[in-house]
Amino acid sequence: MIVPLRRLTALCALGAALTACGTARTPAPHTASPHAARPAPSAASPSAAVSRPPTLAPGPAGLTPVFKNGPRTGHGKVVALTFDADMTADQGPRAAAGEHFDNPGLISALRTLKVPATVFMTGRWAQQYPAQARAIDRDPLFEIANHSFSHYAFTGDCYGLPTVDPGRMRDDVERAYTAFRAAGVKDARPYFRFPGGCYDRDALKALSGTGVTAVQWDVVSGDAFATDADAVVRQVLDGVRPGSVVVMHCTRSAAPTTERVVRAVVPELRKRGYTFVKVSELIGEASGRP
Repeated sequence: MIVPLRRLTALCALGAALTACGTARTPAPHTASPHAARPAPSAASPSAAVSRPPTLAPGPAGLTPVFKNGPRTGHGKVVALTFDADMTADQGPRAAAGEHFDNPGLISALRTLKVPATVFMTGRWAQQYPAQARAIDRDPLFEIANHSFSHYAFTGDCYGLPTVDPGRMRDDVERAYTAFRAAGVKDARPYFRFPGGCYDRDALKALSGTGVTAVQWDVVSGDAFATDADAVVRQVLDGVRPGSVVVMHCTRSAAPTTERVVRAVVPELRKRGYTFVKVSELIGEASGRP
């Protein structure tokens, strides 16, 4: 079967992002500080001025800080499950034709299992699924973080993804927060995940001053386009250590096995003594904030 170039590019980009990206271009996380930068007004909810979520201090020369995993020792064995709700700016016609970029079954499974989680959402996804975005935002089990508006790459070589012009990188992040507010999301966190996990110094510099902490991961689930849920389960279980951040996906079309993976991984990790937390809790521990 011949796959249209645009679709092939998108598929390759997402699959490659899970298996390879976030390593070669990823500097070591910056030292955490309890005196982190205040989120930009567009990133903050009305309540955030009273109780800001923990963030990391800017890096050298004010660069956007990067968080990969929490402390390996500390208050017990904790792990954060994160789910990327991906939808690129130009995928509206595919959604209109019936392709599902959401995964209500996965969210329901997390609720049934009482698992806290962080959803890194694109602004385009929030536009397509505003009711689901609001429901996730209002559920205390979850927190919503920023995955850009467009899901275009912030580097010039990111597995075939279209790229954001350096002069518009900050705008793309801001536009996602605007889309969240328009969808009724009131408490989007000041955390940002680069599309594909790809970034460099220029990208970190472009987002300087926004107050966001860039969040990567240390465990690649491999759920993108996977058909063997058991293999994904093994990969997650083999990779998790105390303080780990696991990257998975919240898109039925691109990650059809993720709900099954979660239903298998969660009880096994609990048997091993792990407690599930949100990314904000890991960052809070790393920065010295409760």
